[in-house]
Amino acid sequence: MCIDATTRAAFDLGFNCIVAEDACATRDLNFKGKIIKASEVHASFMAALSAPYARVISTKEIIESRA
Repeated sequence: MCIDATTRAAFDLGFNCIVAEDACATRDLNFKGKIIKASEVHASFMAALSAPYARVISTKEIIESRA
């Protein structure tokens, strides 16, 4: 949740954001008695951030792009 809130706020302030998708973690969540697996939570948040808030890529891609 903190990655989501921080990225969206930074975008609203005019920053070009990059999220290292493999450096973020979550856990299974319970919503109205339904368990949502951590992998689904993670994928949903990364998908939501990737349009239009951030470039969502791996840490390897970030390091390679800076070399």
